[in-house]
Amino acid sequence: MNLPFDLLLGRKTFEIWAPFWPYHADEWPGVNTATKYVASNTMTSHEWQPSVFLNGDIAEKVAKIKQQPGPDLHVWGSGNLLQTLLKHDLVDTFWLMIYPITLGGGKRLFADGTIPAAFQVTDSQVGSSGVLVVNYERSGAITTGG
Repeated sequence: MNLPFDLLLGRKTFEIWAPFWPYHADEWPGVNTATKYVASNTMTSHEWQPSVFLNGDIAEKVAKIKQQPGPDLHVWGSGNLLQTLLKHDLVDTFWLMIYPITLGGGKRLFADGTIPAAFQVTDSQVGSSGVLVVNYERSGAITTGG
């Protein structure tokens, strides 16, 4: 993972992470110094700093953050937030971890409202447990025909 980075998290993911990561930073360098941008209409502050709470039009606020100079924004978990980002064309890169199991039904990553977009594979690895990690970078609009 490239350093430095900032995090963009949904409220639920933030609430799961906040009791853990401040005490396990040696497992993920940079997680505690990264700015945590948290999409939430209910939370406004937390002792895990630096944290910035975003409410209202999250897509508009994320678009403004992306226009500012600074480190890359990484989203982990945060399925509802990710769906909002996809719907508003705010995803530049995916690091997808594909596990060799099936769990049946569940939340869809690419749900209704996801805009069509082209990505290209820029890196991939298979771990010893069979987990496939693939980096997809945005490569423009989808071309049709031909």
